[in-house]
Amino acid sequence: MKLLNFFQYVYLIFAILFIVDGFYSLGSDGSRAIISFIFAGLAIFMFFFRRRFKKKFENRKDS
Repeated sequence: MKLLNFFQYVYLIFAILFIVDGFYSLGSDGSRAIISFIFAGLAIFMFFFRRRFKKKFENRKDS
């Protein structure tokens, strides 16, 4: 279960990397920047989704 807790934060690391890539490519290629920002938003969504799902699973296991 600790491995899943680690992968939860990997999504945040990927989001930061995609945001940085989006800002670097913003001046040269606009379509690549948009795709990077979309992937960053998806990674942030996945972080919160996995966090919420983990809490639901722990509450269900405790009951």
